[in-house]
Amino acid sequence: MRPSPSQLNEFELIARHFAPLARFSPGAYGLLDDAAVIGASSGHELVATTDAIVAGVDFPPDAVPELIARKALRVNLSDLAAKGARPRAYLLDLVLPREIDEAWIAAFAAGLAADQNEYGVALIGGDMSSTSGPVVIVVSAFGEAPTGRIIRRGGARVGDLIFVTGTIGDAALGLRVLQGALPALDETSAAFLLQRYRLPQPRAALGPELIGIATAGIDVSDGLIADLGHLCSVSGLDATVTAPSVPLSPAARTAINREAEGLAVALTGGDDYELLFTAPQPTMDRLRALSQSTGIPITPIGEMTGPLDSNAPRVLVLDEQRRPLDLGSRGWTHWRSGRDSNPPHV
Repeated sequence: MRPSPSQLNEFELIARHFAPLARFSPGAYGLLDDAAVIGASSGHELVATTDAIVAGVDFPPDAVPELIARKALRVNLSDLAAKGARPRAYLLDLVLPREIDEAWIAAFAAGLAADQNEYGVALIGGDMSSTSGPVVIVVSAFGEAPTGRIIRRGGARVGDLIFVTGTIGDAALGLRVLQGALPALDETSAAFLLQRYRLPQPRAALGPELIGIATAGIDVSDGLIADLGHLCSVSGLDATVTAPSVPLSPAARTAINREAEGLAVALTGGDDYELLFTAPQPTMDRLRALSQSTGIPITPIGEMTGPLDSNAPRVLVLDEQRRPLDLGSRGWTHWRSGRDSNPPHV
């Protein structure tokens, strides 16, 4: 039996489980120094992002460690994709309860190794600490994009179309499955939705291809409507979305048919990690070709409009008869309760 973390020091754990993840990054110095060095390619600049995920808030405390690791990394890769940046490297801060054993850490590192191979990134540093509280994981990821050309939240123009990749609402409905709120859902649909909740699919290859096409962009983490609202706020515009245009998976449609508030959950629930962006209407042909070449669906769901009424919501959602929909919640936030906040992401 291997010793527990309490019987090993931090440096032994790093050498055994995390230094191998840095072996292909010379600037990481084998994780033996206090800092790492990373540079951008000629004509490019570094793009940085960071996200923290916490047991009991962003994932169930008993979740499989491999999946926790991959989600922690992938939510950051999704942020880079939304900016049009190609992923390069990441830092990891790991705060673990003292009762976590070394087998958990080994499985966590194996999850990171799998995604490093898939997305071409390397660990270049970080920190480990212990806590009497829940597992806390902080990833800071670095990508590169052509100098001065990242896709920002601001930049959308009146008349731009609004697009999303993939399908929306799977993760939020998967959370509902995990909470036991969809007991009548068939096994195949439930399994699909759960997988989409547990393991996001960042659009890392597509994001950089949107530079020169997208006028503004964000990834869908807090919920489609909330994140579109963030984009609207920075761009100084409003948006109109036609609910029937929002792409839904067959599993999500099945779940929505079994729950009265299913559509609202799908549109506001969050954790999709799909790309949400605006682009001029004449780029439609380029986007169709890009969708075909990457195999990633890209769907128009609405249009950016001028701000008409300061008291109206930034994002107007219409039904099939173009009547406004009242979705109740607008999306997830950690700090606000009530109409503008969905339940925690556990």
